[in-house]
Amino acid sequence: MASEEPAASSRLRKKKRFRRRLRSRIILSFVLLGFGLTAMFAFATNWTRTRVENQLVEDAMNRNIDEYARQFYLAPDSNPPVPFKQVYGRVVKSDRFENLRLEEPDWYALPDGIHNIQGKNTDGTPFSYKLAVRKTPTEWFFLAYDMTQASKGEAQFNRAIYLSVLVFTLFSLLVGWWAASRVMSPVSELANRLKRSGRSAQSEALAAHFPDDEVGQLAEALDDYAERLTNVVQRDREFNADVSHELRTPLAVIKGAVELLLSRPDLEDKTRNRLLRIQRAEQQCTDLISALLLLSRNERGHGSTDIAKLSEQLLDAHRAQLGGKPLALRIEGERGLVVDAPEAAVAVALGNLIGNAVKYTTEGEVVVRLYPDSVEVIDSGPGLSAEDAAKLFERGYRGTHAGHSQGGGIGLSIVRRLCALYGWDVRVKPGETRGVVATLGFGIG
Repeated sequence: MASEEPAASSRLRKKKRFRRRLRSRIILSFVLLGFGLTAMFAFATNWTRTRVENQLVEDAMNRNIDEYARQFYLAPDSNPPVPFKQVYGRVVKSDRFENLRLEEPDWYALPDGIHNIQGKNTDGTPFSYKLAVRKTPTEWFFLAYDMTQASKGEAQFNRAIYLSVLVFTLFSLLVGWWAASRVMSPVSELANRLKRSGRSAQSEALAAHFPDDEVGQLAEALDDYAERLTNVVQRDREFNADVSHELRTPLAVIKGAVELLLSRPDLEDKTRNRLLRIQRAEQQCTDLISALLLLSRNERGHGSTDIAKLSEQLLDAHRAQLGGKPLALRIEGERGLVVDAPEAAVAVALGNLIGNAVKYTTEGEVVVRLYPDSVEVIDSGPGLSAEDAAKLFERGYRGTHAGHSQGGGIGLSIVRRLCALYGWDVRVKPGETRGVVATLGFGIG
């Protein structure tokens, strides 16, 4: 189930990205425009044709029924002939009115005018005709115009209309596809050039490859932004390199002076402990400068760091700073884990986790547990709230248990950046009963 959820969310993101693509929007706009205009034109054409046809047929029937009545009065002994095969005429005299009620009840109840009659024959076939009615006190005149063929023609016309809507919609799709390709071609080229330019340290001028249009203006703006960004990055790198160099010099002096003092045989224990503390602080500063320099350059350093040995060194450094706090520091688990990274980078990442555990645990123990591809730092401190767990790696965030302790809340932020640079994984979660479990995974194997 856990593997299905990321896959589903990935498909959803891809679907949303496809919907948001400008090319898809252009194609969809053309399709909707073509379909809408064609459908509106088809509806207007069909409505106009039907209206005009009905008007012509009704006008013709009104004229013909008047002529039919006139012909009847010229020869009242017989029904006058109708000159069209589709037209049927009938005259009903007053003495046959009741018979008409039985023969054609629909006709009997109709008032004067033109009426549409539809139904089915005894064999199930549909019929449709228009019936013109003229009623006088002595005679009723009926003139029926067969609309069956006209209905078939209307059905064929409707099918042709629907087919034309489909054809023009497909044509709109093709036009939209072509137009979107033409419109998006320079944008896609700009995106590809921008991607290729990001692979080198120097930015490539983009505006020279495009005409002076909207895309060209966008390329010019990107060139200006890239130039300003390159200058900022260059100044930042120069600053970091200068600071690193300038800080390493006094640290080297401090290191040499401490080593010289520690070599004296008549050194008091109290003074020796203080010098050892200065030596550890110098080493931490050197490691931190090296790690920050790697982060500023965004480059991975290489090395061979023994995690068990480094963990023992870090625990020894913190034991000397406990100051009588009832806290046991120990290491357990498998030895032999070696990481391809400078010892300074690993020391900063792992040292922050151990340092936080020691800082916030007032009594009990801090255990560094080694695994084949990771290391855990387990403490018996006050634990971790849900809010702290969610924001712990944000720059400047200090947990609810920080109180008045020293620190700017950037240690774990540096750990997160180092993990992102080297592809490591860092997690902090509450312990099973109390305390915190911090896991640093090195992604080996």
